[in-house]
Amino acid sequence: MHVPDGFINAPTSAATGVLAAGALAVSLKGARRELDERTAPLAGLVAAFIFAVQMLNFPVAAGTSGHLLGGALAAILVGPFTGVLCVSVVLLMQGILFADGGLTALGVNITDMAIVTTVVAYAVFRGLVKVLPRTRRSVTVASFLAALLSVPAAAVAFTLIYAVGGTTDVSIGKVATAMIGVHVLIGLGEAVITALTVGAVIAVRPDLVYGARGLQQRLKLRVGGELVDAPATGPAPVPAAPGPTAGCGSRVSSPPSSSRASSVSTPPPGPTAWRRSPPTTASTARRGSTPPPTPRSPTTASRTWTTPACPAVSPV
Repeated sequence: MHVPDGFINAPTSAATGVLAAGALAVSLKGARRELDERTAPLAGLVAAFIFAVQMLNFPVAAGTSGHLLGGALAAILVGPFTGVLCVSVVLLMQGILFADGGLTALGVNITDMAIVTTVVAYAVFRGLVKVLPRTRRSVTVASFLAALLSVPAAAVAFTLIYAVGGTTDVSIGKVATAMIGVHVLIGLGEAVITALTVGAVIAVRPDLVYGARGLQQRLKLRVGGELVDAPATGPAPVPAAPGPTAGCGSRVSSPPSSSRASSVSTPPPGPTAWRRSPPTTASTARRGSTPPPTPRSPTTASRTWTTPACPAVSPV
């Protein structure tokens, strides 16, 4: 499907070039939302994988061979915006290094094999995922069908571009029959490769697959040689907050007592410094004299303890 130079006239090639440039600008902005520090390296791996696999052709019909386009695979693994960028980089490198597709027709090739395949594949994939159970097998099946439909859609897009700006004498009917018929068979090979690749990645790291985000899998336990679903566990109970306690360096006062303050008091347990409030009765005027008797009434006394400051603790 790589369009060579001169196969599409200059105005149509320029128009598809402007369309491709606009799509790449939108994809650059959208890729910032799709990629993070974990999935950014995967985008490079996807582009390298598509570049390598496109070099491998498989026979389709008599004298005709096909290869992976990669739009569906890139869209499902790293997202539609990043997928457009990955396939576009692959097409650019193939045109520069191997002359696989003309440079003047680069806009046609990007529009046809990068934009159309990625958009159609991801739209079909999302539609199937919504109606299928959210399991790994469903993601693999949706990948297969999305890739299967994306390749004939690209063939239809090329037929429309050729109808607008084709430069050969071949009729549009023959082009449509040849392109769509052959690329249905190529789509089968694309679907198999995409499904196997997505299935292999999702079996190991489903968190890295963009199309499988939010997929919840029950934990499996091996009991008696068989895998069974682990029982669902509820959230852990939150421990109650401890009651108020006296911290280091705080002052703790005992409530007033209705009995007369004694001359000897016992401090509270622990290494605390304590002091006694002064007695409420007057002392004798001079030594040796006996004060006049006074009525003994209950007095109140309070005690205050000051806890010592916390020792400094250095991190180990």
